[in-house]
Amino acid sequence: MHRKTFLTGLAGAAALALTGLPALAQDTIKIGEINHYKRMAAFAEPYKMGIELALDEVNAAGGVLGKPLEFIFRDDQGDPGEAIKIAEELMTRDGAVMLTGTILSNVGLAISSLAAEKKYLYLASEPLADSIVWASGNDYTFRLRTSTYMQAAMLAEEAAKSDAIRYATIAPNYAYGKEAVEAFKTVLTQLKPEVEFVTEQWPALFKIDAGAEVQALERSKPDAVFNVTFGTDLAKFVREGTTRGLFDGRKVYGMLTGEPEYLDPLADEAPVGWVVTGYPWYDVTDASNKAFVDAYQARYNDYPRIGSLVGYMTVQSIAAALEKAGSTDTEALKMAFKGLEVDTPVGPITYRAIDHQATMGAFVGTIAMEDGKGLMVDWTYKNGADYLPSDEQVMKLRPAN
Repeated sequence: MHRKTFLTGLAGAAALALTGLPALAQDTIKIGEINHYKRMAAFAEPYKMGIELALDEVNAAGGVLGKPLEFIFRDDQGDPGEAIKIAEELMTRDGAVMLTGTILSNVGLAISSLAAEKKYLYLASEPLADSIVWASGNDYTFRLRTSTYMQAAMLAEEAAKSDAIRYATIAPNYAYGKEAVEAFKTVLTQLKPEVEFVTEQWPALFKIDAGAEVQALERSKPDAVFNVTFGTDLAKFVREGTTRGLFDGRKVYGMLTGEPEYLDPLADEAPVGWVVTGYPWYDVTDASNKAFVDAYQARYNDYPRIGSLVGYMTVQSIAAALEKAGSTDTEALKMAFKGLEVDTPVGPITYRAIDHQATMGAFVGTIAMEDGKGLMVDWTYKNGADYLPSDEQVMKLRPAN
């Protein structure tokens, strides 16, 4: 973050302090941040904390384009209609130069659609649905977080190394779950054509009948299971599956299960042996990631979640785009995001020009038990650029815009 413009801005800030003109402190670059802060507080708050840590660092170094960077946080209650209303207010009344945020994919898709219609720039920081950058992709929407397809492909690669042939899947019955299962099946079949999928279970989101689902999976006698449940559904599924022996002698591949937001609440019920995507913050050793973890713990006396990391990288991405654009103009920012390279705690990432998807990767490892809680061990950070479709495939997946 130590850029020449930051140093220039720092000198300007010192001059303002000497002249004692507090009114000018409001001359900031505003970013509209929309999220589900009440409805999904356990996930949105760590994300916000990551944002605030990065903002402190950026502004301490002089800000961007000679001005402090400011996020305006608004709560949409997880409602797409409310999110659209807030987005319009942020852009027209509050002076936000662009929008970011959302965890739920349906809300992210609603803001993305509005961004295309109104020509607002939107950085979809956390929603995972592939359609945000492919089927419903548009010229004004970019996505930071490692997508559904990318994480499913990473797990499929691990599954292909095993002896398992017969697979069962369980996923919530909405876009994210369906996209995850489809991606896992597609990639695993390409890597290992002899595999077969013997059953698919589709519980309603947060309404899982775990006992019935486990019985149905067991009846199909799979060699391995691909799990996409999360939150309270995951906890119920793990408990019933463990009690009924579903996981005994079987490999289980779990989307998101290793993320602290989902793994930590399981405590001593964590499913040992599962191969998962997650964030082993307690075990990172590379300098940039460890610096982030240390700074986060020093400020909050708490450990980072995956949302904390994404929030931090959201600010880094926006600051880098503004710096590259040299302006807050929407069209200049849009062009700056295409091919944008950003140094982050997980290493350099790039926002691909062809589909606006960032190459942020994911940690893949195995769950083990230590001191009565689950941890990721034997993990590897996989570069997201290696798990994205080719340009030719993207051209088929993404409409012209």
